[in-house]
This record gives sequence, structure tokens and C-alpha cells, in this order.
Amino acid sequence: MDIESTPVLDNHLHLDPVNGRNTEAVDDFADHGGTHLLVLNKPSWHLVETATDEATFREAFDLTVEAAADATEILPGRAWPVLGVHPGLVSRLVEDGYTPEGARDIMQRGLDVASEYVTDGPALAIKSGRPHYEVTDTVWDASNAVMCHAFELAAAGDFAVQLHTEGGEDFEQVAQWAEDRGMNRRQVVKHYSGGRLQGPTKSVLADKDELEVAIEEDEPFLMETDYIDDPERPGAVLGPKTVPRRVRWLLENGEDEAVRTAHVETPKAVYGIDTEATLSQ
Repeated sequence: MDIESTPVLDNHLHLDPVNGRNTEAVDDFADHGGTHLLVLNKPSWHLVETATDEATFREAFDLTVEAAADATEILPGRAWPVLGVHPGLVSRLVEDGYTPEGARDIMQRGLDVASEYVTDGPALAIKSGRPHYEVTDTVWDASNAVMCHAFELAAAGDFAVQLHTEGGEDFEQVAQWAEDRGMNRRQVVKHYSGGRLQGPTKSVLADKDELEVAIEEDEPFLMETDYIDDPERPGAVLGPKTVPRRVRWLLENGEDEAVRTAHVETPKAVYGIDTEATLSQ
């Protein structure tokens, strides 16, 4: 197998049509062999303003839907939006004077709106999670309640949830919370994952060492860059060329099956998408 004959999916990448490179980053991805993207909305305050109501959430979501549509025009495959509420919003709201419970309610309403974009068609999945930094117990509890609300919405709509959380390898409790609310744990995706993870499906940052660990684990996984499309931090977290380059490296080392796992089989199992069929259209 060579890179020209396989789908190449970046499972978590941001595009910023307001301040970033936007389609120029998609060109870089496609020029190096990339075919499919999951485009995550940036935090609302990077695109419009700090979201506190439905209208502001929709404004930020619509920008990402448009960015994904523009990306699809460039790609040999296609892009799908993944929409949701960044877990760091809780801290911004608390700093602005909201109680943790009030922040929880705002964020849950934002997820309600995001879920509408999935059930009505333009989006593929939603995003939630909890802070990756230290917070008070009340903020932590509020954040877990927001995340569990995302699981409830996903179970009702039969779609996936990408999670932004703290680091670590043991997220069995989180996967169990999702199952308790009716989700299949394989549809819970831990973004920015290492190669070893217990509980959700792992979306492995495209680092060679972590990819080798993921292959050794012999479990379903996805690949991502978490490219943030910020002109002040070019290439952060990883640049848009990285996933195609890692796929080429894997194929050169005979890891055809791992490439198929990450770019065909796991996307189909988690999101219900057919990267091969959409590549040939």
C-alpha cells in the first residue's frame, strides 16, 4: 500500500476562518496526502466572543460548519464539523462572576445546540470534556456534569463525543459514565491521547513514539494533530502536514494494517463514516 491508495484522516484539527490560515492549512494537508478532516470549533472567544447564550454558540458553530464545507471543496475526500463547548469555558464564566452551577447550565445549553447540528445534518459529532488544569471541587463537579450531559445527548442521538480532558491513561470511569447513560464506549473518543488508554477510543497525537505504542496495544485508534490554526503559534500543536507524513512513515515501515485501523475501520466504528467510499466519490 502507498499513501495515494488509502484515506488519511486527521481526527482533530481546528480551522479559524476569522484569524487563522483556514483553507491554506487544508491545502498543506491535502498536498501531503491528507484526504479527510474532522474540524473542531475553536473556543467561542477565539472566533466571536465568550459564549453565554444560544445565539453566540450558533455564531461560532456556523463559522466552523462553513470552514468544513470550504475544506471539503479542497480535499480528495471530505471534512466533517465536530461541534461543542470547550471545557475551559467554565473557568472564563466563573471568572466573569457566574457560579459553577450557572456556568454548567450555560455549557449544557451550548451542547444542546451542538447536538441539533448533528441531528439536523451538518455536524458529525459533539465535543465536551473537563479542564486539563487544576480547578476547585465545585468547578470539577460542574464540569463532570457537563460531560455527562454530552453523553446523554449522544446516546439519544446515536452519535459520538470527542473529549478534551486532563492527561493520563485510565479513563475507565469516564467510559462507564457514558455507558450508564446509554452510549457505546467506542463512541467516546479521548482526544490528545497517548498510545495507551483504558476506557474510551484513543485519538493519538501523531507522535512517532506514541503511534508505535498504539500499534503494540493492538486496539482501535485514530490519529490527530490538534492543529490550532493560530498565526501567533504556527504549527501548534502539530502542523497540518503531520498526519499524512506519519501515515507515509507507517506505510514505509510495513504498518499497512495499522493505517487501515486508524483511517478506515475505527472511523467507521466510531462515527459511522466510510472514508473509502467518500474518497472515491
